[in-house]
Amino acid sequence: MSDQQFETFDAIIIGAGFAGLYSLYKLRKLGLNVRVFEAGDGVGGTWYWNRYPGARCDVESMEYSYSFDPELEQEWVWPDKYSKQSDILRYANHVAERYDLLKDIQFETRIKSAYYDRNINTWTIETSGGQKATAQYCIMAVGNLSTPRVPDFKGVDSFAGDWYHSGLWPKEEVDFSSKRVGIIGTGSTAIQIIPHVAKQAKHLTIFQRTANYSLPARNGPLPEDVRAAHKKKYRELREQAYFTPFGIAGYPPPEKAATDATPEEREAKYHQKWAEGGTISYLFSYNDLLLSPDSNKTASDFVRDRIREIVHDPNTAELLCPNDHPIGTKRICLDSGYYETFNRDNVSLVNVRSAPIEEITQTGLRTTTDAFELDSIIFATGFDAMTGAVLEMDVRTSDGIDMRERWKDGPKTYLGIMVAGFPNMFVITGPGSPGVKSQMILSIEQHTDWITDCIKNMRAKGINRAEAQPESEAKWVEHVNEVADSTLYPQANSWYVGANIPGKPRIFMPYVGGVEAYKKICDEVVENGYEGISLSP
Repeated sequence: MSDQQFETFDAIIIGAGFAGLYSLYKLRKLGLNVRVFEAGDGVGGTWYWNRYPGARCDVESMEYSYSFDPELEQEWVWPDKYSKQSDILRYANHVAERYDLLKDIQFETRIKSAYYDRNINTWTIETSGGQKATAQYCIMAVGNLSTPRVPDFKGVDSFAGDWYHSGLWPKEEVDFSSKRVGIIGTGSTAIQIIPHVAKQAKHLTIFQRTANYSLPARNGPLPEDVRAAHKKKYRELREQAYFTPFGIAGYPPPEKAATDATPEEREAKYHQKWAEGGTISYLFSYNDLLLSPDSNKTASDFVRDRIREIVHDPNTAELLCPNDHPIGTKRICLDSGYYETFNRDNVSLVNVRSAPIEEITQTGLRTTTDAFELDSIIFATGFDAMTGAVLEMDVRTSDGIDMRERWKDGPKTYLGIMVAGFPNMFVITGPGSPGVKSQMILSIEQHTDWITDCIKNMRAKGINRAEAQPESEAKWVEHVNEVADSTLYPQANSWYVGANIPGKPRIFMPYVGGVEAYKKICDEVVENGYEGISLSP
């Protein structure tokens, strides 16, 4: 295809995860000619790439699903309380086939650049293979956890064994039997991987820099009566979810502060929540756990005490007790037998905060104090979260506005949906939205509905260009930070602030005012004639 032969569409969507699929479905309903470009060879986004052992959702299956079609939610059967990766991927493929979406998706296509020409009000995207396509609208459905942080350790290329990144796991099953395995990281991914690999490996060495809080999932097969009862109330529960902080129904909001309860009451409450399992349930023990340091300490201490009970070796238990952030200020992990794994004879824990990793060697790795012989290494080193997938593309305009330059001091958006200076570009669950602090599919649907309603409104009124106003964007960023600063969230060095990426500007990225408050603001923007957005013919 020559430089002058562009494919032309009404809208281009980048990414075929849950956001890309629903965007395609909705935009086709408007009668638009749409093309989706996807780097992988299948749909599913996060659940396509993250196929590591033990990969599982930390939101209950009956909640973590599309709500747009009552028939879909009634016909689909989730086998487990918390779905494993393969079941979620099977669901994504079912949706793509059920609504005939695959014909408009181009797979194995990575986008290199996206360029907006203000003179002709058109976006031109170019793939890594040199293909070009144009459209009036560009939808960034690239995901929040879709750019793996590739290992930057000295000597990685010299390692004679096999190494894996959790976010780039091979499709074929990996057998660690009889192998000396090292895993770097103890975040949510590692917490899911470790119990599985420990059962196979000759020896598993876990290299931990920062301990994280993990709660028991209490996962298992979903009883038919529970599934049927949920489906009976599905419509009601879906509506209720929008009036909750995290976009998840079924958890009555707590009315009492932790410090207003007696120590005995608190202990009983936390034991009840621990036995129940799940993160929302635990955080909903009291209404001030993310606001009051004193209240949070009671919840944090309880989990630390459980770790000391479960892990037999006192030194290992103390290393596994988080002590540098309040519980909930990083995404709480859910596990099935994580802490128990450290009681196995073939598992050892290494503190790389006190003795950092210096290099990967031909035969393993070396810290400042010891050398470790390894046959396989697993890098559970996380993602360039929330901004990485956008910034790895060259996104710019004919005005000379460059997204990397605009976001060099941290991401700035209006509502987490639009970026000033980039007309007709919409970001789904972007920084400045509740996305990662909510039930993601609910936030995806809410954003996509808002975006498609905006486009529908524009087309009905002969408006061709929508652009966030810089002053509105600045006010929104200020509001996002004010809300975060009123909580305990900024106290943690988390991927919420980009702390896991060296050199990334530290700015709190999610909106933590809750789904209910956020949706109300988005609805008011529309009611006020798309306040904060310049609409022009």
